Amino acid sequence: MKDATELKNDVWLAGLDGCKGGWIVTLIRPSGDEARVEIVPRFSNVATLRPAPMVVAVDMPIGLPDFSPAKGRYAERLARPRLGERQSSVFRIPSRSAVYFGASDDPPDNRERFLRACEIARNTSEDGKAFAKQGFYIFRKIVEVDQALRGDLALAERTFEIHPEVAFWRLNGETPLLEPKKRKNRPDERGMALRRSLLIAAGLPRRLVESEAPAGAAADDLLDALACAAIARRIHAGIAEPFPNPPPRDAYGLPMAIWA
Repeated sequence: MKDATELKNDVWLAGLDGCKGGWIVTLIRPSGDEARVEIVPRFSNVATLRPAPMVVAVDMPIGLPDFSPAKGRYAERLARPRLGERQSSVFRIPSRSAVYFGASDDPPDNRERFLRACEIARNTSEDGKAFAKQGFYIFRKIVEVDQALRGDLALAERTFEIHPEVAFWRLNGETPLLEPKKRKNRPDERGMALRRSLLIAAGLPRRLVESEAPAGAAADDLLDALACAAIARRIHAGIAEPFPNPPPRDAYGLPMAIWA
């Protein structure tokens, strides 16, 4: 049987972001430079990683309302004002029925499915509003996480919703970042350099922060996954804060809060 010191040394934490190849996973220790990065095809694969991460911090909405409050979930409404010019990066997440319809294959045409999902969203929201098209493109990832957590309560208990820009706001002394990660869908070097410097200052390994993203992920995917890992360290240390606090829960008991 392992003693307390050995068990403590076995602790790993994970930061995840969706990417072209599935999910980019950054695995780190609660402190120090030991870390690795890999790509997994499905979010549920994080449950079978060995060693199993004690905290899973993922850049994806968790918890879906049956009826959307005005301006979206409370988590989104609390996060946006903190981000200044970056607040448009916090998408409004509509009702569960709108998300699931948008993530389906029927109808197969993306535009038609988007328009019908917008109609469902308007009919299941307090203010009769839909959602941004950028949000539509992550609906399948949202459903993937939702189904994995509803089907694995042990995984749900150690999984936390992160938003990278909220994470960088926290790492930047609770000050919004002035530079974006991208301009016109291309990496902004000043914005990327700023985020790398914040991650290194937060104690993440320089060699990892400055490394190239693995095949199947982009450079900004790696930085976002590392930002999630930085907040995973804060969660493990008991110093992270959920927005809102305490988190409300959806109909399946999943918390709806962004941690930072």
